[in-house]
Amino acid sequence: MIAAAARLSAVRETMAHAETIARRAAGSVQLIAVSKTHDAEAIRPLIAAGQTLFGENRVQEAQGKWPALREAHPGIGLHLVGQLQSNKADEAVALFDAIHSVDRPSLVSALGRAMDKAGKRPDCFVQVNIGGEAQKGGCPIAELPALLAEARAVDLPVVGLMCVPPLDVEPAPYFALLDKMARDHGLDGRSMGMSGDYETAIMLGATHIRVGTALFGGRA
Repeated sequence: MIAAAARLSAVRETMAHAETIARRAAGSVQLIAVSKTHDAEAIRPLIAAGQTLFGENRVQEAQGKWPALREAHPGIGLHLVGQLQSNKADEAVALFDAIHSVDRPSLVSALGRAMDKAGKRPDCFVQVNIGGEAQKGGCPIAELPALLAEARAVDLPVVGLMCVPPLDVEPAPYFALLDKMARDHGLDGRSMGMSGDYETAIMLGATHIRVGTALFGGRA
């Protein structure tokens, strides 16, 4: 079994190579280690190897493991990268430093209220349904300008866009489209790219990549 430190080193090397080829500044892409379904025992070796930014898919799962981990390891950043139900907005705002799945007006309203109540404003990425897939979350492309306007109206700190391209097709055109949309709307962040395609995402402007399997091995 490959050690966590070796997996992390391999991913970081690949990231650095992609940044160089794309003529981007070294270290310009943030690596989010997606720890969903993995317990604290699997996470600690990555922390020990120097990883400080983690991603979770579900509020409830994150609540079960991260408060204790963060108490033991101050300085860890935690991002919500999965779908968020509006009724979990308060918990999400309390727990996470960034939310990558803002995708509908009802969630915008719920997050705005939760942030006002908590006096805390985690960074937000608006998730775009870049492939127009009925089964996936994300704001339809045509509705993005209106959703961004609603988010700004309630003072959500929208820092970028996020997408998950369709499976089993070349992801590059979808990453290029998200990059263009972010540019068109004056947003710096592009949360795109996972274990199988993060090199391509970096070449096409990703600022945050969400990597699970390449760091943790197969899911528990």
